[in-house]
Amino acid sequence: MVSSQMTRVNQICLDSSFLLFRQLYATPVIRLLYQPHTDHELQAVKTHRIRTPPKRVDSTRGLLLDHECVYFFQKGKIMSFEAAKARLETAGQSHVLQFWSELSAEESSALLEEISQLKPEELLEHCRAAVEAASRHSSADGRLDARMEPVPPEFIGSVRKSDEERLKMWGDEGLLQISQDRVAVLLLAGGQGTRLGVPYPKGMYNVGLPSGKTLYQIQAEHIQKVQELANLKHGCRCTIPWYIMTSEFTLGPTEKFFRDNEYFGLCPSNVVMFEQRLIPAVGFDGKIILEKKNKIAMAPDGNGGLYRALVDNKILEDMERRGLEYLHVYCVDNILVKMADPVFIGFCVNKGADCGAKVVDKAYPSEPVGVVCRVDGLYQVIEYSEIQPETAELRGPGGELLFSAGNICNHFFTRGFLKEVAEKFESQLKQHVAIKKVPFVDGEGNLVKPTKPNGIKMEKFVFDVFQFSNKFVAFEVLREEEFSPLKNADGAPLDTPTTARRSLLAQHYRWALAAGGNFLDEQDKPIPPKHRIKTPQQSAKSLHLYHTLARVWKSC
Repeated sequence: MVSSQMTRVNQICLDSSFLLFRQLYATPVIRLLYQPHTDHELQAVKTHRIRTPPKRVDSTRGLLLDHECVYFFQKGKIMSFEAAKARLETAGQSHVLQFWSELSAEESSALLEEISQLKPEELLEHCRAAVEAASRHSSADGRLDARMEPVPPEFIGSVRKSDEERLKMWGDEGLLQISQDRVAVLLLAGGQGTRLGVPYPKGMYNVGLPSGKTLYQIQAEHIQKVQELANLKHGCRCTIPWYIMTSEFTLGPTEKFFRDNEYFGLCPSNVVMFEQRLIPAVGFDGKIILEKKNKIAMAPDGNGGLYRALVDNKILEDMERRGLEYLHVYCVDNILVKMADPVFIGFCVNKGADCGAKVVDKAYPSEPVGVVCRVDGLYQVIEYSEIQPETAELRGPGGELLFSAGNICNHFFTRGFLKEVAEKFESQLKQHVAIKKVPFVDGEGNLVKPTKPNGIKMEKFVFDVFQFSNKFVAFEVLREEEFSPLKNADGAPLDTPTTARRSLLAQHYRWALAAGGNFLDEQDKPIPPKHRIKTPQQSAKSLHLYHTLARVWKSC
């Protein structure tokens, strides 16, 4: 039984908190006078007297405040100051509570909420690994060249090198799988539009198309069209579920944007949004960085955080319940992405692959894209900065680049493979290091904006699971048809709203010409087809120049 003080809290706020907790955690809420009836109910297990706040309910964070006690409920647990202190001491991070006596009740609850999500053992290992990885990062020589080999030809498909009959076969197979409700798409959408100069998620961005459509709307309409094609071919009514991995920073705005736009015509139950984890930024001394007196400096754990998030949010269970077998994963900022691409899906299924990657042919040896290849017999993506120039210049018998498979973050996975990764290999994924300038509070509680890097942010990459695949394949696509990322604001020399817009308009122009269409000028005279819209991606020469300009721009 719970204490009499808990009873008073129950009497004060049971009605409002019941709805609040159900909304926050989507789980049944314990009636506080009784022991929980199921594992899903919130369990009152411990209370601790810490101060005498006013009697009220903090409806923003699930904090129930009585005269002498603070009860913090989160997913079945109550976090007290003593519990938080013990947890941090175990991980060697007790400094996180150094400003506790200065915090208001609301600030205390926010800090307790963050601490409650940190497991002591994981936190200890995270901080240790961050310092070690940063040390390796500063001294790494990147000598992978002698151990690299290209993807064997038998495991590479190609739009450019395949005849129409083979492409149709793969496309038919893909539409068959889609028609049987066995295919879903998953969007990696944890990033904000900071580099674009906007304070909202990238998917909400409008690149200036005549239609005014955002990336989210373009992608939603792609899903609808593929469903329509499968339905027409197989006389069915199929569904392609859309999983969207967000972060703490993008979930709320994305949910609201979809609601305000009525999910762009898609069924809301088939649009599943979930969050990836946030992990603490760590100083070079192995200590968690505080960005405020009551807030730990946190950052998403990279797009490779997908595999942990699939488990934490029960996405794999949802896929199994829906009968899904194949997942097409992509990044939000590629305006030309073909979600649930039947040809790509069909190719991977036809090859019996458990893991696949779309690639584009590198335009020139030093192009700054990662390369899909094998290292010590295992499939990996090697960043361009890790490859020596002489290796990047190597060519095959026909004069083509030996390491030409440029990664575009567009992947195929079977549900079985994802389950295996989550259960066996997630903890083995490589931690990538980013040395950053992280704002922090000093020992006096003053906010400091560092002028040089002071923190370590760790992240995992989605492609680092390639090494665990039993049957990996790559699929080469045409750059001008499938890859035009949006990363920078206009004024930068590449990957801007202007280049993305031109890429999409150029693609639609080609489609219109292929369908027998004609374009007229202002005097209603036909425009010869040779006067096409050109994009920088359409020739290696212009693309090379483009990246040269980019390097100059970044150095300014």
